Amino acid sequence: MDYASLIDAETWAFIHKTGEYYPPEAVEFSISDQRRVYDTMCRAFFQGYPKSVSVTDGDVNGVPIRVYGVGAPQATVVYFHGGGFVVGGLDSHDDVCAEIFDRTGFRVVAVDYRLAPEHKHPAQFEDAWAATQYVALTWPGTIMLAGDSAGGNLAAAVAHQARGRINIAGQLLVYPALGGDMGKGSYVVHANAPMLTRAEVEYYAAIRVEGGEPTGDPTYAPLHDITFANLPPTFVITAECDPLADDGRDYCDRICAAGGTAQWHNEQGLIHGFLRARTSVTRARESFDRMIAALRGFGAGDGPN
Repeated sequence: MDYASLIDAETWAFIHKTGEYYPPEAVEFSISDQRRVYDTMCRAFFQGYPKSVSVTDGDVNGVPIRVYGVGAPQATVVYFHGGGFVVGGLDSHDDVCAEIFDRTGFRVVAVDYRLAPEHKHPAQFEDAWAATQYVALTWPGTIMLAGDSAGGNLAAAVAHQARGRINIAGQLLVYPALGGDMGKGSYVVHANAPMLTRAEVEYYAAIRVEGGEPTGDPTYAPLHDITFANLPPTFVITAECDPLADDGRDYCDRICAAGGTAQWHNEQGLIHGFLRARTSVTRARESFDRMIAALRGFGAGDGPN
């Protein structure tokens, strides 16, 4: 794959800066070192808080959360961070959540779910579901789900679990890992993409479970569900240069085939993890604008815009 022509200079600069903090061989580090370098990288890209943001940390039956918002917002976005189920937390996506609140006016609740390998599946899903139930009880009304990468997996898994239990107004999934077939499509074409390779996806999948990967379990891999009916309006953004790209396309196709509403937008020339590039890379900035517009559409009851 000719990434030299697919990826523009701004994005390459972002890739190189990321590598200064989180090198491509980071998955070979110990778990503690992976978390250390990831946290260092996230601090290096931290954009600060908009002046409008007020933040409160809390706890949901042992699951830490961070609530962004002032007054009584009309809607709530539950956000699940990325990081392969291994790294990340409330601080890694702190500024992203703050900006979502600032640009939508919606309360944002970030969830610090338990991480692998200390906590195997379904621990991450259980924490995500518990936090969403808490939000539904505490701030009933318009509730949306959002997440990137591993967090996109959790957002979708919660959306499937919520059917008939909690009314979800919409879900925003950003380059989500949804359990697609690693032997074909983007997993093969972009097996050696910058920022995320297929081998790394396989590593994260293996470390997440005890023994073999479960089958037919949508709380593990939403694409493994047997029905995609009655899911909330869905907007999925993927990156062209990412082995996970086809997961988003296939997920939207299955929702639409089941009579639901779903839109897939594959960002040309972008790579996994581009949320951190939203202020330095034009394509990433435009994509973030699309994410905000989708959330606003969900909040207004109009679906993704």
